[in-house]
Amino acid sequence: MSAMVKRYLAELIGTAVLVLIGCGSAAIGGYGAGAAAPVGYLPIALAFGLAVTAMAYAIGPVSGCHINPAVTVALVAAGRMPANQAIGYILAQVVGGIVGTLILVIILSGKIAASTNGLAANGWGPGYNGEFGMGSAILVEIIGTFIFTAVILGITQFTGAAVPAGGLVIGLTLAVIHVVFIPVTGVSVNPARSFGPAIFTGGTALAQVWLFIVMPLVGAAIAGWLFRAKVLTAD
Repeated sequence: MSAMVKRYLAELIGTAVLVLIGCGSAAIGGYGAGAAAPVGYLPIALAFGLAVTAMAYAIGPVSGCHINPAVTVALVAAGRMPANQAIGYILAQVVGGIVGTLILVIILSGKIAASTNGLAANGWGPGYNGEFGMGSAILVEIIGTFIFTAVILGITQFTGAAVPAGGLVIGLTLAVIHVVFIPVTGVSVNPARSFGPAIFTGGTALAQVWLFIVMPLVGAAIAGWLFRAKVLTAD
């Protein structure tokens, strides 16, 4: 198996695990709903954050563990990854998000009266979490992704640097972003994480998924550009 195929497969698996564990914490565990909020948001935040941490150590040596098109775009914008390689990464991540959601759907199908209405799809507006408007959703997804990708770019800016705790720091950053912003959009900051649940849920989730594809990429591109321009680098 070639090195690139291994990288793409690692990205697919890593993204599938992230979606299964993160979205599963809400869809299977039932955290974050009704009376469980806001305390119930913490398990969801930790599920997403620690899933990223686990995958960072599991597949990081193979692919770098992007498991997020926004992270890949940030690296391209920062000049650390060729665009032609990024295309394969993003395709693998999108497929991984679909696979992770499919596994979740299959698990939920074993529950009496189960449906695909609880796949932790992202959204905004009336009836969704804190019922924030589209403007708030746009701002949250751009800022949240900027913070997340800036931390990743900052940790990895030193070539060959040994950062054993890097995966943990990145995972905890994602968890903190979830703790703050779940009431607004459910937190995407990852187009692949949003696309899978949206296509299985349909309806409003699918109609709104464009925001969770576009805005995280905008936030990531901004972070990448600032590193390319050496605004946020050590030198």
